[in-house]
Amino acid sequence: MTSTPWATTRVLGDRNAGLYLAGVVVSGLGSSAMWLVAGVWVKDLTGSDALAALCAFALWAPVLAGPLLGTLADRPRRRALLITTNLGLAALLLTLFAVDTPGDLWLLYTVLLVYGAAGVVADAAESALVTTAIDKSLLGDFNGLRMTANESMKLVAPLAGAGLYAAYGGATVALLDAVTFVAAAGVYGLARVREGAPEPGPSTAQAGGEVAPKTPLTSPALEQPTAGRRARTTEGARHLLADERLRPLVLAGATTMLLSGINGALIYAVVESLGHSPAYTGLLYVAQGIGSITIGLTTGPLLRRLGELPFAAYGIALTGSAVALRALPNDTLTLACSTAIGIGLPCALTATLTAIQRRTPPELLGRTTATAHTLLFAPTAVGMAIGAGLVELINLQVLLVAVGAGFVLSAARLLRHCRR
Repeated sequence: MTSTPWATTRVLGDRNAGLYLAGVVVSGLGSSAMWLVAGVWVKDLTGSDALAALCAFALWAPVLAGPLLGTLADRPRRRALLITTNLGLAALLLTLFAVDTPGDLWLLYTVLLVYGAAGVVADAAESALVTTAIDKSLLGDFNGLRMTANESMKLVAPLAGAGLYAAYGGATVALLDAVTFVAAAGVYGLARVREGAPEPGPSTAQAGGEVAPKTPLTSPALEQPTAGRRARTTEGARHLLADERLRPLVLAGATTMLLSGINGALIYAVVESLGHSPAYTGLLYVAQGIGSITIGLTTGPLLRRLGELPFAAYGIALTGSAVALRALPNDTLTLACSTAIGIGLPCALTATLTAIQRRTPPELLGRTTATAHTLLFAPTAVGMAIGAGLVELINLQVLLVAVGAGFVLSAARLLRHCRR
């Protein structure tokens, strides 16, 4: 088995992999700060919790359009797409200097909606581009380090964003985010990647692989029938469901994120059962972040030793056990469970993404990745809504044990599929 330090050194020593990780760190700093500050900004302008929560909805809603947005990542040169997207977002964020009163909030929501949609496209393009930049045997290590970088920024950036907002206001945080996007675009511009030609458009390719004549009087959009566009959009989903290794991973991941949403909605009730104020929730999130950083550093070797399906299953089982143990009201145990959830929960996501990168044709990888993100992350919102309703109706301890059991059952099903 490849040792952790050696594999990490190989990833960081690779020029392209190092640059992509640097881009994640730089843009993640601004994004994490902006995502937090947006809700606080709206709350200060309006005093409304509902309008503040709408910021998160605007950011996450585009994930539902993942299959459609993912087609954009399969058409142009992906490196150029990443650079253009980052520069476009930087320019867009500068418009937030016009937000000063509640009547200006339509602009903030519009920016956040575009921000979320661009993020879906950029994530899909980056996932596809990485497979051409580094050795496939190191994809697990890269994805683990990427998660570590993301989680590290989530611990640091909110504090920086909150301090900047308190001192200078929301527009200054938007400026910081814009600067990080420009820096990320510069980092991606330094990468040396030899990409293949973009996927043929509808005017140059037919189902049978023959090149169709192109007439200057007919636009490509008119040449492609609606059925053809629909087929392109759903190709990622068809690939995920047809592959015997990807299908169980995606289904287990979706179940995991549904249950994690329910568990997330219970966090304030857990804190109340410990006799603490809601602010104590922040400490639990820090503990979870530390767990995610830790597993990110060991993901590559564990994936090589165990394989994607067992790695995901063991992580899901660990998460379920930790959720159930939260039913015991003890501060030390609850903090330990939060760390364990941080270790276990990302396993299914990282294993699924790595398997998709390894088992998907390059020309289909953008759509497949974006579709997988939709299938994995959309259930989180559904789970939070379910959890918010159940916590008022069912005893907290019973609910925690039931949700934990759901995680364990999902893990057992995945392991049974592995053996079969």
